Amino acid sequence: MTDLLTRLTEMLDDLDADVDETIDLADEIAASGDAALLPRLQAELDRALTDRNAYARELLGGVLAAIGGPDALPALIRASAVDLGDDQDGLAAEIVDLVQADPKSAADVLRPLTEDDDLSVANRAEWALRFVP
Repeated sequence: MTDLLTRLTEMLDDLDADVDETIDLADEIAASGDAALLPRLQAELDRALTDRNAYARELLGGVLAAIGGPDALPALIRASAVDLGDDQDGLAAEIVDLVQADPKSAADVLRPLTEDDDLSVANRAEWALRFVP
C-alpha cells in the first residue's frame, strides 16, 4: 500500500496528472483501511499545507478521514484552519461526516480543540461541534 501512497503523492505534485486517476487512487487507498499509513498521510497533509496545495489537502484529508475515523479530526480541523483560498467543500464534508457518524467520539476529540491557542483552529472545532446531533 505504501507504493500506492507514494504514487498518489507524486500525482498530487504533478500538474499534468490525470484528475480521475488521482481520485481513483485516493479512493483505493482510503478503501484499504490500512492504519499503518496514518503517520505518512499526516506528514503528506502537513506538506500539502506548507506547499499551499489545496487539491492535495482535499484528497489527503479524505483518505485520512476514511482510514483514521474520528481520531483524524484534530488533523483535519488543523488543516481546515489554514486558509488556502479554496472553498474546502470536500474537507468540510469529510469533517461533518465523521462528526455525524460517531458524535460522542467526535465531541470528545473536538472539545479540547475549542480552547486551542490558534483561534482559527478553535473556531473550526466550534464549527464542527455544531454538527453533533
